[in-house]
Amino acid sequence: MSDGDEHNGHEHVPSRQRRRFPGISSRTYEHPADRSALVALRKLSGFDTVFKALSGLLPERSLRLLFLSDSVRVSDQQFAHLNVMLRDACYILDLEKVPPMYVNQDPQPNAMCIGLDEPIIVVTTGLVELLDEEEMRAVVGHEVGHALSGHSVYRTILLFLTSLAVRVAWIPLGNLAIMAIVTGLREWFRKSELSADRAGLLVGQDLQASMRGLMKIAGGNHLHEMNVDAFLAQAEEYESGGDLRDSVLKILNVLPRSHPFTTVRAAELKKWAESRDYQRIMDGHYPRRDADKDTSVRDSWRESANHYGTHVKSSKDPLMKLVTDLAGGAGDLGERVRRGFGGFTSPSPKPPQGPEPDSPDSSGDDRPPRDGS
Repeated sequence: MSDGDEHNGHEHVPSRQRRRFPGISSRTYEHPADRSALVALRKLSGFDTVFKALSGLLPERSLRLLFLSDSVRVSDQQFAHLNVMLRDACYILDLEKVPPMYVNQDPQPNAMCIGLDEPIIVVTTGLVELLDEEEMRAVVGHEVGHALSGHSVYRTILLFLTSLAVRVAWIPLGNLAIMAIVTGLREWFRKSELSADRAGLLVGQDLQASMRGLMKIAGGNHLHEMNVDAFLAQAEEYESGGDLRDSVLKILNVLPRSHPFTTVRAAELKKWAESRDYQRIMDGHYPRRDADKDTSVRDSWRESANHYGTHVKSSKDPLMKLVTDLAGGAGDLGERVRRGFGGFTSPSPKPPQGPEPDSPDSSGDDRPPRDGS
């Protein structure tokens, strides 16, 4: 790594040989769902107005002063090993300006990238104490990926609006309007986490470390009690198990969350790591950011639409299966929904031919039970 040791302020680049991606565009690792969710968010009524207003009103200087005064800034003198990881991540993803990074006292494992004008990375002591070096490297790469993608702006607005929604909860219409935008922001941010997980893998270049980190976030520092394959099997069970009631509950459970469920993140990342796209990136074939200005928005939308179409068709979730079957003209909507919510796993027997159930000529002995009986 002789070229660039002094480039862009990245002195003392670690000696371990990792592939570097000069001029890499964030489009390289951005999940299609991330881009399409952001497009949908920007179409949300009133979002542009709120975004422009908050961009000028948010007390970013106050935010920076808060972390400067009440957290520990990572440097060569403080948390030096994190500083090395940060510079290394910026070097690998070719992020010219290294964002300031702070360690905040909080037992809850967490990390975030916030800021409007310039991104700030914050990690909690709970996370630093939980992860080993390679697991932490993937997390730092994850946050640098957020910075390169420009996610910090929307994340900052989400934090502010979430706080604001609590304060104006007593105003019915005001809270309703804010929560609509908060819900849209959360949906986008959950998808952006899938993109940042990919960036973390590009930085760490160690899939097992990424998997271990996600397992620890879910189950704590008990690796000897956990297994990657079993953890991924949970994701398979979560995605495909249950009936339509479970599908609805999944949606309700994830709505208030800022992050996707950990098993789902692990499964998504493993799938990408095994894809041809990932191998091409590692071989040096990836979009450059100097071509971003020539990128067609329509092409990005089409790619996102194709991704969702493929996802719906291949999904094992009962609700997605129902949508796919109905789109293909299979079956009666009322009957399929009734069976889905009834927990049936096999087709219901066809009703006997002959008189209608309510006909006086029918004995009713061979009729299937009515709903609610």
